[in-house]
Amino acid sequence: MTNSGTIDKSALAQLFFEARTHNAWRDEPVSDDSLRALYDMMKWGPTSANCSPTRILFLKSEAQKRQLEPMLMEGNRAKTMAAPVVAILAWERKFYDRMGFLFPHAPAMRDFFAKEANHGETSALRNASLQGGYFILAARALGLDCGPMSGFDARAVEAHFFPDGDCRVNFLCNLGHGDPAGVRPRSPRLDFDDACRIL
Repeated sequence: MTNSGTIDKSALAQLFFEARTHNAWRDEPVSDDSLRALYDMMKWGPTSANCSPTRILFLKSEAQKRQLEPMLMEGNRAKTMAAPVVAILAWERKFYDRMGFLFPHAPAMRDFFAKEANHGETSALRNASLQGGYFILAARALGLDCGPMSGFDARAVEAHFFPDGDCRVNFLCNLGHGDPAGVRPRSPRLDFDDACRIL
């Protein structure tokens, strides 16, 4: 930390300014310990009522990735098969059944989320998306590169990888050590005045 209370410039560069979405990968494995460390970091990001709905499958084996391959859009297949790890980030539909553990000082929150299915599912998707952002930042903080993506048959992924119907898929994320040769020029972002207003 610097005296101003912000993290230093090199850390900000690693997390944001120089970090890129990767589509090509070096042939370097990602250890199970690294995946555990990633989760153990991302889990501390805030969610409403600490509901923590995200559930993750890390596909490392060639056999599991091949099961996923036909469920991907054509443009996502080669880069996903080349990635050392493919993470399926999903959210548990009945995440509220864990509220007694996650939010023990207010156990009635379980019934609050469970009472209205639409409210519960909206909360689950919203908070799982927050956790997805924490996932990417945690991966980058640990020196891993990310390739988050849509472009897949969500219903097919759910049917195959979550056959009990308890989870819905949010997005996929390739993980590993990116090959800089495969990085395209950075696309523009909206300026503050185009995206924000101060009221």
